[in-house]
Amino acid sequence: MKDKKIINQPKSDHSIIMENRRTMTISGITDVDSFDEKTISLYTQLGELTIKGRELHIDSMSVETGDMIITGDIWSAVYGDRDRKNPVSALGRIFR
Repeated sequence: MKDKKIINQPKSDHSIIMENRRTMTISGITDVDSFDEKTISLYTQLGELTIKGRELHIDSMSVETGDMIITGDIWSAVYGDRDRKNPVSALGRIFR
């Protein structure tokens, strides 16, 4: 009988918790594309996510766990392409 190696990869679920439209806690983040005081663009386990608002700040982010806390005046959180879970190259952005 051959030995089978089982690799356990931790599955990071994606969730969003918003409190009073001032604080947003997000889990399952794979990458941050860009951010400023009006827009934060990132990638999650379930695809692209764009957060818009005013005076947005990334208070904390853990690369190990994929968790992030955002504060500010949050106006919207919009998901993009579900199939794109990783950033696109600069050339890919031009033809998007």
